[in-house]
Amino acid sequence: MNLASLSASYLRARPLNTLLSVILLALGVATIVLLILVVSQLEERMHRDARGIDLVVGAKGSPMQLMLSGIYHLDAPTGNIPLSSVDLLLKNRMVKRAIPLALGDSWKGHRIVGAARAYAEHYGAELREGRFHDKPMEAVLGAEAAARTGAKVGDAFKGAHGMGSEGDEHEQAYTVVGVLAKSNSVIDRLVLTSIESVWQVHEEHQGPEDEADRKALEEAREVTVVLVQYASPLAAATLPRQINSQSELQAASPAYETARLFSIVGVGVEALRAFALVLMLAAGLSVFIALYTALEERRYELAVMRTLGASRAKLFGLLMTEGIVLSLFAALLGLGLGHLLAAGLGAWLEAQQHHPVSGLAWRPEEAWVIAAALAVGILSALLPAWRAYRAEVSRTLAQG
Repeated sequence: MNLASLSASYLRARPLNTLLSVILLALGVATIVLLILVVSQLEERMHRDARGIDLVVGAKGSPMQLMLSGIYHLDAPTGNIPLSSVDLLLKNRMVKRAIPLALGDSWKGHRIVGAARAYAEHYGAELREGRFHDKPMEAVLGAEAAARTGAKVGDAFKGAHGMGSEGDEHEQAYTVVGVLAKSNSVIDRLVLTSIESVWQVHEEHQGPEDEADRKALEEAREVTVVLVQYASPLAAATLPRQINSQSELQAASPAYETARLFSIVGVGVEALRAFALVLMLAAGLSVFIALYTALEERRYELAVMRTLGASRAKLFGLLMTEGIVLSLFAALLGLGLGHLLAAGLGAWLEAQQHHPVSGLAWRPEEAWVIAAALAVGILSALLPAWRAYRAEVSRTLAQG
């Protein structure tokens, strides 16, 4: 019988102690793996959605709210800004590209975004079927929006006020003219239309009676945010300050606000990671106690093995193998549990129309978690194994 099978038989002989050690260590590993998967995928998704956007310009308010609403479409906008301010921004020499967006409505939980075709092209979105909108009240669906709503080219729908599904519907209906292929970006969850469509929908209830009223409405038109790309590195130092000095405008840096967001979220993540480490240390202590107690119970048996020809090194290896087998089994169990929890969380987030998380992803950091779990088992088994190595056979047999 080799060391691995012999160690496994000893572990099976103490099911309660073995089970407790495995559960504690597996829970610690699973918690850390879940945190790694969720945080890494969330960071990747947010960085991917914000790529190529140096500044978000909108109405005064919270910069983080402006960033969350303008790029990720996860919050309500801070307000609208006049077209005259947008025109000045478009003419600014420090601006390489500016994409105005008109927000405010949604359809079945998917935000309706009024934007030029350049917005979809910025994320590399391509058509799966149909065409892009080129007339008012035409809409193009992102891949996820189309899949969840079941809509197809030719269908009609009405937008509702706000982001929820309980807002009052507008009278005018959009016609679906295209569906985008999956781009793994924020575009997948959106309903795209022209800015003119958003204006037309929100002006419907005002019903201008003459040409003067119509011109007044057109002059009062606004957009919600403008996504800006710098023309040069110098713009990063001067343009935000220049924009923030205007009474009606505010500039938010996605890089800065995202870092601030993760620093806030990071407090909770670090607390969970610390809890997981405590579980792993508790598991290490449990392994140590189990092996040490087993050593005391098996002192006579181990001495008999020595008289039958087993070397000191073999007894040392026996105890060490027990610790390694136990920790390796717990680490693999925790790894599988962590990915299973990530898959469950991803399914729930997808049902809530939030950023999904995949349980099938693999991160290099997980290898370090497995190595840490093995180290816990090795360190826990080291002292009992050393005592078995140093034990005096004659004294042990004499004591019975």
